[in-house]
Amino acid sequence: MFVSHLQCTICGKSYPPDALKYVCPLHGDEGILDVVYDYAEINRHLSPAQISASRDTSIWRYWDLLPLTDRANIPPLQVGWTPLYHARHLGAQLGLDKLYLKDDGRNPTASYKDRASAVVVAKAGELGEKIITTASSGNAGAALAGCAASAHLPSVIFVPETAPTAKVAQLLIFGARVFLVRGTYDQASDLCLAAAKEFGWYCRNTAYNPYTTEGKKTGALEICEQLASANSWSPVSAWSAPDRIFVSVGDGNIIGGVWKGLRDLHALGWIDKMPKLMGVQAEGSAACYNAWKAGADEITPIHASTIADSIDVGLPRDGRRAVRAVRATNGEFLTVSDDEILEAMPLLARGEAIFAEPAASAAYAGLLKAVRAQKIDRAETVVVLLTGNGLKDIRSAVQAAGEAQTIDPTLDAVKRAISAA
Repeated sequence: MFVSHLQCTICGKSYPPDALKYVCPLHGDEGILDVVYDYAEINRHLSPAQISASRDTSIWRYWDLLPLTDRANIPPLQVGWTPLYHARHLGAQLGLDKLYLKDDGRNPTASYKDRASAVVVAKAGELGEKIITTASSGNAGAALAGCAASAHLPSVIFVPETAPTAKVAQLLIFGARVFLVRGTYDQASDLCLAAAKEFGWYCRNTAYNPYTTEGKKTGALEICEQLASANSWSPVSAWSAPDRIFVSVGDGNIIGGVWKGLRDLHALGWIDKMPKLMGVQAEGSAACYNAWKAGADEITPIHASTIADSIDVGLPRDGRRAVRAVRATNGEFLTVSDDEILEAMPLLARGEAIFAEPAASAAYAGLLKAVRAQKIDRAETVVVLLTGNGLKDIRSAVQAAGEAQTIDPTLDAVKRAISAA
């Protein structure tokens, strides 16, 4: 393990790697920690070419860039190394020659959150934890329930009672103890933290457990490695960063994790530039956008409401880092309406055969908005991060695609239906 220290994202105070489990004690639950590495030491032992030569098609190909010590605790599910598609058809429609779609709906529980949960479950094993818990709007809970089940570690999940049925079913089928909270995601998060402290459970909560970010940074590592590999048939000495990455934003942990991965790669000298991070929020859940627009660092809570349940967050727990990620990379926050989110779903499905849930399609809706506003040059390399599969929320998929037509079992009925279309 090449970890140098843990560092508070508020005050910058450093701590030894094993000194703290969760947050900076000077700032309580808001004192989120970054894991900082000894980059010179990594470069003495590792290179991009060595990783690119690996036959491990999961996030564990980046083992030496993660804060773990014992491979015996790795959950056996194959998480990560999801496809990065060159979206030539949609790119041609938008006037973008180098548009790529990263489909993280291909992960074991069908969302990007598997990355964070795999790393946190592995860390729980190293620490000897007996029960693991998290609050979730659905995807993070499903990811934790699945990874924990594969490691035979009991899990307790707190979700708002409004979570989509498909996501709750995932939690239950993996054997998690599920509490449907009569309230918002933010209330479920507060309750989970209180329960973890009361009962001694290991807490995965976003912007509380520092290792969620380390899991989520692996998406950025993959993007840069896969872009380089797309132009070479052999391992390369450096990877390729895109010009922009579009990321849907709820609690802010994914875009913060992507930023962390890019910072690690840039510090190592493995990429030569930092992409502009484009944060996309639903109009009804835009606390990070509001802070960015106002030039503020503090996040003001709002009453959130959007069809995209995975980004329906009134108080983003990692919002400060999300805003910093966008500012530091000269990126931008955009907002999209629920109608724009729903319209993006069939465009992705019919254009490139990717079935995305609303929170994922929000990122593509953000790209469409940026293109209409002429914010992107045709020559730019653009990646849209699609964070969850459409089967997570069938009701929204039906709303976006429309109902199937019912006919009688005769050829005449088929002919009448075709002529009426």
